[in-house]
Amino acid sequence: MKSLSKIAFLSLAGLGLLGLYTSQAGAAEEHGGGAHMERGPGHGQVLDSRYNHGRYYPAFGTHIGVLPGGYRPFYFHGSPYYFWGGIWYGPGPGGFVVVRPPFGLVLTVLPPYYSTVWIGGLPYYYANNVYYTWDPAQNGYEVVAPPAGADQPADAPPPMAAQGDLIIYPKNGQTTDQQAADRYECHSWAKGQTGFDPTQAGGGPGGDQNRANYNRAMSACLQARGYQVN
Repeated sequence: MKSLSKIAFLSLAGLGLLGLYTSQAGAAEEHGGGAHMERGPGHGQVLDSRYNHGRYYPAFGTHIGVLPGGYRPFYFHGSPYYFWGGIWYGPGPGGFVVVRPPFGLVLTVLPPYYSTVWIGGLPYYYANNVYYTWDPAQNGYEVVAPPAGADQPADAPPPMAAQGDLIIYPKNGQTTDQQAADRYECHSWAKGQTGFDPTQAGGGPGGDQNRANYNRAMSACLQARGYQVN
């Protein structure tokens, strides 16, 4: 009798594990959203290899009981979201669930692992099938919809005219891609603050005074990002 009970218990356990695997596999397929995804070695994780990103993440729809330590809370239109390691969570049955963040949500620091992608002459930051862009008005990175042409990104940033007489040196060993992205974002911010654009003929109204204001704004932005500016 005990042997039969043990067999029945093992059979039910096997069916439960099969159901869990099927549920996670379905979530992994949903996670893709057009990105190239492959299942990871256990725990329902999938490989995001879009743009050679090369990171494993839990599939969208994965449930957890407790949030990881060090998560950051966000509220968007009255709804809570939780961010950790490039993964977004929302409230779920008995705990939390891996979700896509809503478009328009802004965070001040990008995920620890992200890929810079140039599309239509603009830098986008990509991680876990989510796109972010720098928004100088909000001084942060905004979650945005996949841009048109996302499947055909540029390999390098577009050329940009010299920005005054600034000499910029990366003090923290920033990569070439990171330097280009930082220069572009600081240029966009400085242009928005001063109305001066050195990439255009004449630069706009204001002449030399606006150029000086632009250079000061550009220097302050780059220094805050770990560059020496002379």
